Amino acid sequence: MAETRGAEADGDGDDELARAAETAIGQALALDADESLAVVTDDERREIGEALYAAGSEVTDDATLVTYQPGEQHGAEPPAPVAAAMEAADAFLAPTTKSLSHTRARSAATDAGARGATLPGITAEVFATGLDADYDAIAAHSADIYEQVADADEVRVTTEAGTDLRLDVTDREWYQDTGDVAEPGSFSNLPAGEVFTSPATADGTYVVDGTMMPHGRLADGEQLHFEVEDGLVTEISDDEIRAQVETAAEEVGDAAYNLAELGIGTNVGVTELVGHVLLDEKAAGTIHVAIGDNASIGGETEAPIHLDGIVTEPTVFADGEEITLPEP
Repeated sequence: MAETRGAEADGDGDDELARAAETAIGQALALDADESLAVVTDDERREIGEALYAAGSEVTDDATLVTYQPGEQHGAEPPAPVAAAMEAADAFLAPTTKSLSHTRARSAATDAGARGATLPGITAEVFATGLDADYDAIAAHSADIYEQVADADEVRVTTEAGTDLRLDVTDREWYQDTGDVAEPGSFSNLPAGEVFTSPATADGTYVVDGTMMPHGRLADGEQLHFEVEDGLVTEISDDEIRAQVETAAEEVGDAAYNLAELGIGTNVGVTELVGHVLLDEKAAGTIHVAIGDNASIGGETEAPIHLDGIVTEPTVFADGEEITLPEP
């Protein structure tokens, strides 16, 4: 059940949360006094939602806090009142337990001209530290990566751990996630810092040795292996991740196995992986690969999951030319 509040904030929270919230409202969102704001959160992230609502209420009188029960899976659609609040607002921020990034609700909101950011799985610690970023540097590194990959037909990723993945990105749109959501219809994650696309198809192997839920940061030497054929993940070495995908496949079939995304981290402020996908996937010098939904990032596959796995120390080639990755 969704709960909507819109009159007065319960409080600013602690100082660190308040400062991070002011950064999100003032820098990333650049909220104006004449704009409406919807803060969408759930019962497990309410502290962060209330901090953002309090900061937003300092700027505009038209701020709303919408709270609902946590979703069952990343990419699952929120309740209808939540989607309606996002679509009706000029700007939105969504600190939620399960990601709303790759949902029809988020796409409908930005298609309607709302601008905003999702903060999936955000914790108070990551919120307080991850928003302490140099957004100009993130934008510069993202632009550099974008220039190297935007016109490529094929991207290849290799690692010493065994990754050798070829992705057909012919005519696929690349997106820059820089944290800047000042323009109508713009969208980002916070914390920010990646360049990403939805490949047309892919073949090969990728080995996750960084972070992937539900495990968090993998232990030294621990690896998760994935085999990909004709754009579908055909083998998953981990029982828990395989079970998530199989459950989704009961609803949408092969769409659950879709090789959904290739992302390249551009946030040089993330100097080590902390076990939180939202932050770790932005780490400069890493790439991440996702399984499941990509309809909201230029693809055509709809699925109730979007599972990111982070690969460390990759070598990335665009049409056979090694690209230069930013270093943390």
